[in-house]
Amino acid sequence: MRELTSGAGLDSEQRYPFPDWLADESPHDECGVFAIYAPEMDVARLTFFALFALQHRGQESAGIAVTDGSRLIVHKDMGLVSQVFEESTLKTLPGQLAIGHVRYSTTGASEQRNAQPFARTRNGSFIALGHNGNLVNTDELRASLVENGHVFESTSDTEVIAALLAEHPSRDVRAALRDIIPRLRGAFSAVLLTTDAVYGFRDPYGIRPLVLGEIEGRYCLSSESSGLDIIGARIVQEIEPGEICWIDAEGYHIEQVVDRKREALCVFEFIYFARPDSIMKGQTLYAARSRMGEELAGESPVEADLVIPVPDTGNSAAIGYAARSGITYGEALIKNRYIGRTFINPEDRVRKLGIRMKFNPLSSAIQGKRLVVVDDSIVRGNTTRALVRVLFEAGAKEVHLRISSPPIVYPCFYGIDMANQDEFIAFNKTVAEISEELGATSVAYLSLEGLMRATNAGDDEDCFCAACFTGDYPCEVPEYMKLSKFRYEQGSCGAVER
Repeated sequence: MRELTSGAGLDSEQRYPFPDWLADESPHDECGVFAIYAPEMDVARLTFFALFALQHRGQESAGIAVTDGSRLIVHKDMGLVSQVFEESTLKTLPGQLAIGHVRYSTTGASEQRNAQPFARTRNGSFIALGHNGNLVNTDELRASLVENGHVFESTSDTEVIAALLAEHPSRDVRAALRDIIPRLRGAFSAVLLTTDAVYGFRDPYGIRPLVLGEIEGRYCLSSESSGLDIIGARIVQEIEPGEICWIDAEGYHIEQVVDRKREALCVFEFIYFARPDSIMKGQTLYAARSRMGEELAGESPVEADLVIPVPDTGNSAAIGYAARSGITYGEALIKNRYIGRTFINPEDRVRKLGIRMKFNPLSSAIQGKRLVVVDDSIVRGNTTRALVRVLFEAGAKEVHLRISSPPIVYPCFYGIDMANQDEFIAFNKTVAEISEELGATSVAYLSLEGLMRATNAGDDEDCFCAACFTGDYPCEVPEYMKLSKFRYEQGSCGAVER
């Protein structure tokens, strides 16, 4: 736990050792943030519950920063929200304002020093910052700060943002934000804590989500509306791209500080990341995912006896597929709820272990059946390959994979580090080759057009970032970053195209 009083230094304590294999592994996913101003309420407890509802967005570390206006207390550590915060811990976090964070590493290794929020002194006072997303100009910003004498404690791009704010000469935080936010390039949805207000701000493309909520006349910010629901807050509005929102004793205030670019909310929020009960762009993601299944059934029908989901992320699309196709929907895979999502596990050997432990087939429901197996996406194919084998071993006659998103063939630079390009199973392969590699009877993906129809985007594909399918990155990515993730042919300056 860290405690920081006005004008004081930082004093940190690392109480929970973490396994060595967590330290040097490649990052895989994004984060969740929450902020609240509510002097009459137990803000630490409300933040705890909100983070609990956002746990799916990050399972490496969790942290809460609170203030009573005179001192800042930060408690953060490696682990799940329920592991980092106990009842006795929450009682030591008094205050009227709070921010919280759950993390998967995007920039910076999975280490305790990279856990958020980050606390810094600023003009004789203090700030704390939590961030979801990934900057693409971190090295440039870090180099300028180091040149001016700043010493970094972590390898996270979030600390770079915190350092820019801490060292900004203006005593007005909003003035500092107006100056700093235009200098940040990439994806960011961040929350900031000061002595008398909490702030939230989004990048000009709106790649990462942020929503404003109200609870008993006070206001809060959350990555998803599910973080509001759990504490009894209602949605007020989504924070728009390029806006800052600050919440203080007078209520909430919103200001456009960066001109909006092409709106580009990450389409994977609709496909996979956000909870199905969350609301984005005015619709529940359950409904959008069900429509993805309906579109998929229309595009890729097949004669079969049973439609089953890959739980849990394939559930909504499978229901939609069954409804459109008229094929019976059923459950034939029982998921071990204590195994995390293998796609975003921070270590490959743990991921492979999870694959073997994750699903148990219901042989009585599978025996002799032609199955349509619906999932949201295929990244490397490790889980899917093992799953197909398990279903055939359980007696399935046919296994037809139906994927409610297009093939992933381009890496992400905005906070979802799925893999390098040549690790994607769909890279440089036909659908027939993918099917053969997975051992399935057939494989079909939802088209990009079908995906956009399901999201209610209509013809406006540009309202989402779908770069992992198209290679069209809304925010320019430096060439050196592409070199680290793209597969390049010798003598070529461009990525290999499918």
